[in-house]
Amino acid sequence: MATAAPESHLRENPFRLAQQQLYKVGETFGIDERLINVLRECKKAVEVSIPTSMEDGSVRAFTGYRVTHNIARGPSKGGIRYHPDVTADEVKALAMWMTWKCSLMGLPFGGAKGGVVCDPKAMTRSELERMTRRFTSEIINEIGPEKDIPAPDVGTDASTMAWIFDTYSMNKGHSVLGVVTGKPLTIGGSLGRVEATARGSLYCLQSVLERRGTSLQGLRIAVQGFGNVGSYFAKFAVEEGATVVAISDSGGGIHNGNGVDVAAAFAHKRGGGSLSELKGGDAITNEELVVVDCDVFAPCALEQVITEANADQVKAKLIVEGANGPVTPAADEILEGNGVLVLPDVLANAGGVVVSYFEWVQGLQEYFWKEDEVNARLNEIVTRAFDETWATYEDRKTSMRMAAYGVAVQRVAEATVTRGLYP
Repeated sequence: MATAAPESHLRENPFRLAQQQLYKVGETFGIDERLINVLRECKKAVEVSIPTSMEDGSVRAFTGYRVTHNIARGPSKGGIRYHPDVTADEVKALAMWMTWKCSLMGLPFGGAKGGVVCDPKAMTRSELERMTRRFTSEIINEIGPEKDIPAPDVGTDASTMAWIFDTYSMNKGHSVLGVVTGKPLTIGGSLGRVEATARGSLYCLQSVLERRGTSLQGLRIAVQGFGNVGSYFAKFAVEEGATVVAISDSGGGIHNGNGVDVAAAFAHKRGGGSLSELKGGDAITNEELVVVDCDVFAPCALEQVITEANADQVKAKLIVEGANGPVTPAADEILEGNGVLVLPDVLANAGGVVVSYFEWVQGLQEYFWKEDEVNARLNEIVTRAFDETWATYEDRKTSMRMAAYGVAVQRVAEATVTRGLYP
């Protein structure tokens, strides 16, 4: 008997939303419609079947995608996610957002993304390795250090990258350090890569607070998602004097107005536990966490958690998008009308791709940097991007999202015009 598919977290088509955002940028910044027609489409999308031997002796054919949105500014770059809700249009949207993110940060990359429709939590490590290696074999002609460089995303980690790196290198006959980023340190990973996305989010938050003449001291923060980004963001925020009042993972979380013990949660999660088991607070669902009473809300999980349906109930006055696409365009307008400042994904979570770029550079040179060097350069790049976005935000009297996208899209459009159309 066929089992019913679980309800997806995607309420609207993410690629259509990404295109809508692009059209709005085109109108706001007066970008030639012919250029928008080029930028609204993905350069290449590949769908592959990934037959995998399972532990019970059966063979399952998973579906995988690799999408390149744009390469006007350099080779494409972007994560691979393993999740039951992965769709072709979700991967396309994420690839487009990666293009804007790399452009905003001033990196010589275009955007790409990959995904496999699977539930990694329900698979053994051996099954994941076999699936990953076969997926790599299926897309081996699409990726490479001068062509398209994958990285971790939702449901993947350094081990996944190690398997891709090894499979690719075995096929090439020599180690190719630059084929993926987010690798373990022992095989050419970069110091600071694991915490990079959260650090970048923190730098953005600190920059906006400085503009307002305040600091993180005593600020009440709610964090949705306690994976790589959310857990480190909560940890760093507490270290800087903030109070984290609520945290959650995919199974729910806890709320405590006086502050959650983030260090205990961090240790519990690293030990394989779920946040709903934690003591020291009241149980809270992910839906409740979005509208909890706090100063800053950091959605660090999946897309479309703030929608038209709940945007009016959001109490935070500042949103830091640790995840990609957590606020829909309709919700954006409601939040803006309510005086909520949104630090958009292409700015707030770009720290990961910045240090991925550093890892790629280090791999090509086969010369590796110290951690404080990595963090200092990350701070410099993210802060510069924030300053450019803030200047456009004030100058154009628009939202931070429009400002960030405007800066980014104009750079890609300019590169497209400079290169010209071939033939």
